[in-house]
Amino acid sequence: MTNRRVFNSTILAAAVAAVASTVAFAPAAQAAGKEKCYGVSKKGQNDCAAGAGTTCAGTSTVDYQGNAWKFVNKGTCTSISTPKGKGSLKPKSA
Repeated sequence: MTNRRVFNSTILAAAVAAVASTVAFAPAAQAAGKEKCYGVSKKGQNDCAAGAGTTCAGTSTVDYQGNAWKFVNKGTCTSISTPKGKGSLKPKSA
């Protein structure tokens, strides 16, 4: 096998592992008393969902991006205050 094929195979394996761990993380967090809270994560620290042009975890482009969520303890989301307002259980427009 050439070095290029080994390199491409390694990248592909790493990408598959990253996606699998993200998919596995979501149900585990929800089962552990967590909920998705939109608009509370700092730039690049979201757990998932960050709108068009992004993929998932760590892809938010600004602090407190309204369409990016972070797992928080169940029942605490709407009490979290940020410079852009409170956390939301649904995506925010800003």
